[in-house]
Amino acid sequence: MSDYLPKNILITGGSGFIGSAAVLHFVKKYPNIKMVNLDILDYCSRIENLDEIKDFPNYKFVKGDILSADLVNYIIETEKIDTILHLASQTHVCNSFGNSIKFTQTNVLGIHVLLEAAKYHNIKRFLNFSTDEVMGEDRVGVPMNEESILNPSNPYASSKASAELIAKSYYHSFKLPLITTRSNNCFGPRQFVEKLIPKFINRLFRGLPLTLHGDGLCMRNFLYVEDTVSALDLLVFKGEVGQTYNIGGNNEFTNLEVAKKLLKLMGYEGKEDEMITFVEDRHFNDYRYNIDDLKLRKLGWTPKIEFEDGLKKTIEWYKEFGHRYGNIDDYLLAHPKI
Repeated sequence: MSDYLPKNILITGGSGFIGSAAVLHFVKKYPNIKMVNLDILDYCSRIENLDEIKDFPNYKFVKGDILSADLVNYIIETEKIDTILHLASQTHVCNSFGNSIKFTQTNVLGIHVLLEAAKYHNIKRFLNFSTDEVMGEDRVGVPMNEESILNPSNPYASSKASAELIAKSYYHSFKLPLITTRSNNCFGPRQFVEKLIPKFINRLFRGLPLTLHGDGLCMRNFLYVEDTVSALDLLVFKGEVGQTYNIGGNNEFTNLEVAKKLLKLMGYEGKEDEMITFVEDRHFNDYRYNIDDLKLRKLGWTPKIEFEDGLKKTIEWYKEFGHRYGNIDDYLLAHPKI
């Protein structure tokens, strides 16, 4: 397996959470690689996330929609794109229960537009960022590897599984140089405050209790965003075309355990009874996702950031920059369908 050397990368969704972390990483680490960021600037994205590199010569921002085939093809042609790093997505599971059509439009039709353009322009690498949720929940304790059957249980996961299948068909039918990743739950700076950890941090800064779905005992394996990006870096250069790679963390906790850790770190230790409130659960809430990431680790990747260290870094970021997102409760009142 030979290393691949990209020159011009189109990253979709580069102003969002994981996307902005990836853009910052690649632009700073690889001055000879140009990063073109195509982002529609949806509600969970912020252009300010990339202020520190906006004037770098190897970075360019284009505001636009991946559903626009004309725009996508124009960017690929004029910027001489050889690699696509596809991260643009509707991601919040709760939203998918109430507005699932939007998930199909962005996550399924969106990748189809990109795949068609990639085929036409002979793109050299297409990395599709997916999720561990496509394989469904684990109740038996057996880690799922890259060949496990897809068994999504909510509209979000179904849209990502559909995207994977369409992308895989382009690999088989048209020899499109595809690499797929499936990641555990990411957390860290620049994540929109609808997600568990930034939502809790946002509320604790205002002295408000934390709200947990159901009994709070659903488990997730958490991965600090810089570890996720280091995996993407490795796979862009050394991933094998046609392969899928699981990106797994070493930090499996229940949502209740996460809440208690944040209470301790933010000065509310011993106040669990008054600072934790249990609310109605989702329509369906997977208990646990359990993936085997041995294939990626054999390439040399391993997560570096311990969970509590990542929480501390995240708290500090929101202390300084959390104003970019405002208060999640105020946002939900203003956007009841989100």
